[in-house]
Amino acid sequence: MSQNLLNKYVWLVDTIYKAGKIPFKEINRRWLESDLSEGVEMPLRTFHTWLNEAQDIFGLVIQCQRKGGYLYYIENAEEIERGGLRNWLLGTLSVSNTLLQNQALNDRILLEDIPSGHACLTTVLSAMRLGKLLHVTYQGYYKDHESSFDLAPYCVKLFHQRWYVIGDSLCGQAPRTYALDRVRSLSVSEASFDYPADFNPAGFFASCYGVIREDTGKPETIRLKATAHQACYLRSLPLHSSQREIETNDTYSVFELKLCPTFDFLQELLSQADRVEVLAPESLRRQLMEEVERTWKMYKGDAAR
Repeated sequence: MSQNLLNKYVWLVDTIYKAGKIPFKEINRRWLESDLSEGVEMPLRTFHTWLNEAQDIFGLVIQCQRKGGYLYYIENAEEIERGGLRNWLLGTLSVSNTLLQNQALNDRILLEDIPSGHACLTTVLSAMRLGKLLHVTYQGYYKDHESSFDLAPYCVKLFHQRWYVIGDSLCGQAPRTYALDRVRSLSVSEASFDYPADFNPAGFFASCYGVIREDTGKPETIRLKATAHQACYLRSLPLHSSQREIETNDTYSVFELKLCPTFDFLQELLSQADRVEVLAPESLRRQLMEEVERTWKMYKGDAAR
């Protein structure tokens, strides 16, 4: 399938989804306004072909409501809100389409770089698809030397602009997480591996904030008190899927989460330390206080000048 054709499928799904219910005539009008159309109308037959292809690719059910003027709508639209790979791709490709249609504004659209690039990700996904081991040369952030090993890739995860591969390095330990931007070389081996039937990628990270996972740690009930202003951000972009708001007033809100308070979660709390207070557990509150105190000691000399 060509990229241009995929872009058209994405445009069609995105147009119907945003409209809620829409007749073909309006779809065609919006199509002519799109740069993808190149000024050529969409034949009804082509529309139905694209509709069928888009449903198969994104796992959607697009129906036509005959009453009221043959209105097209996505019957299982909740699938888009629910998340998952196909719908993440739909959202990403939809944004890509929008950017492609506005290339004249390229110097006014600022994007973020993902340092791990696409080369490593392509190789990892190929090994996952083929059920092959990866031969990896890797240097961790706190290591002064490289190490080489074979890795059975179980899944990949994107977090804070970095791609990670999670897998078994065949050393008898639990699956570990490796940042793709720390990979020095990578190749697909001829040796195969069996993907464990009991491994659940989503479940593996269910109690994690990001990519750090402590096998000995158990999820804890965490309560955070956020200023009224910061609470708006936490509502729009929750820290974790377990987050729920348990108290609200004009000056602050209290949020409750159930997860393991790992290092990356602590770093996130520190970035909001003047707007978010840890109420519980006491151990996390104390840990945060110690980090703030170390920061204060680092800068207190400047304050005395």
